[in-house]
Amino acid sequence: MSLIVQKYGGTSVGNPERIKNVARRIIATQEEGHRVVAVVSAMSGVTDSLIKLARECSPAPEEREMDVLLATGEQTTIALTAMAINAMGKKAVSLTGAQAGIVTDGVHTKAKIADLTPKQLKQYLDDGYICIVAGFQGQTKDHRITTLGRGGSDLTAIAIAAAVKADLCQIFTDVDGVYTCDPRVVPTAKKLDEISFDEMLEMASSGSKVMQSRSVEFAKKFGVVFEVRSSFNQNPGTIVKEETKSMEAVVVRGVSIEKNQAKVTVCRAPDRPGTAAQVFSAIAAAGISIDMIVQNVSHEGTTDISFTLSKDELAKVEAALAPVVKSVGAVGLESRSGIAKLSVIGVGMKSHSGVAAKMFEALSKAGINIQMISTSEIKTAVIVDEAKIAEGANVVHEAFGLGK
Repeated sequence: MSLIVQKYGGTSVGNPERIKNVARRIIATQEEGHRVVAVVSAMSGVTDSLIKLARECSPAPEEREMDVLLATGEQTTIALTAMAINAMGKKAVSLTGAQAGIVTDGVHTKAKIADLTPKQLKQYLDDGYICIVAGFQGQTKDHRITTLGRGGSDLTAIAIAAAVKADLCQIFTDVDGVYTCDPRVVPTAKKLDEISFDEMLEMASSGSKVMQSRSVEFAKKFGVVFEVRSSFNQNPGTIVKEETKSMEAVVVRGVSIEKNQAKVTVCRAPDRPGTAAQVFSAIAAAGISIDMIVQNVSHEGTTDISFTLSKDELAKVEAALAPVVKSVGAVGLESRSGIAKLSVIGVGMKSHSGVAAKMFEALSKAGINIQMISTSEIKTAVIVDEAKIAEGANVVHEAFGLGK
């Protein structure tokens, strides 16, 4: 009997009727002759409501207590889903992340999975139960509740699929699969039948909201092939797997956008060994993730160091760098929001030249100015004004012939 791990996002379990629909889908999978583990997220809007409640009680809630609070969102959903399945005459049991055997490090609100020993989960499966597991959460070795960060339910599902050696992992969401671009931004975007781990990882890290990038990294590391598909219909989705020869024939697979970005510049820093190390060590110590980095050519012994990050982290990075700017002898710190990242992605770019030129030409014809550029083997990304990002995505998407 094969084993299938399914993950259902917040919109899929957004109200009692949708939870019942998910229960029927899970039961149908079992009746096809499979053992089933279902990982579920909090009902849509619940996590945001809990965060709002916390901030009404405390202007700066402790991260440990935030994890205790936020973990209740998924625990509500697992109980309700198990109740719905049991009411339909099948056997289901709900399990928290800790009960499912997920052990994490001690970093609250964005913990990493350190170990997974699904002994109890396997026992329930052997006894004929459908297991409903809380996504997004785990427990440290000293029994503190932790959460895995936004989109952490994807990571839970992939990790469990790897640990129980599942035959298939399905990520059910509110879209039909992975598209060449966000269809809400580019109406001509089309669904992809398959995509490589590397392409999916780049799309996830470049702003695609379909999957959390850490979960794709985990899937690539452990070779977990998974399918992204809709929980609202029976249409086949997008298979995410190792790169194949046929994939290389497609030069550009898709276009991603990421809004709510900010740019920070350390102005006229002394151009000497150790300056950049001090700047980025301070950022790392504050737990801030940054994206694109550009250092200007030295002029009169000084240089500008610019980088991008999420706009939400802007105040945090300004506080972290204020003492560093003084200690390294830089002139000052400049920051700017209202920018966005536009990326073109494809494993075929490795062996084809001219991708960047075509992208830049399309943006130029549309009168869209490029502020920063970053490239890798399978991605070219640029920073533009956020007000121009939708237009930029459409013209680049069209330039590479990705539309329907």
